Amino acid sequence: MSDAATLIELDERIAIARQNLSELTEQAAAFSGGADEERSAERIAEQQALLDNLIRQREALAE
Repeated sequence: MSDAATLIELDERIAIARQNLSELTEQAAAFSGGADEERSAERIAEQQALLDNLIRQREALAE
């Protein structure tokens, strides 16, 4: 895969991860209760880790 195609794919995956984070944050604000809040926090942390990894990959490729 060419670098340009890889950058496009990473940009798309970054956009999806950002959208997922936004939706999870909105959902977390609507939840109440310890178990729901804990699960929401875990899902948000997982998506943030994914986003951070994708951004690092993109930055490394763009150099």
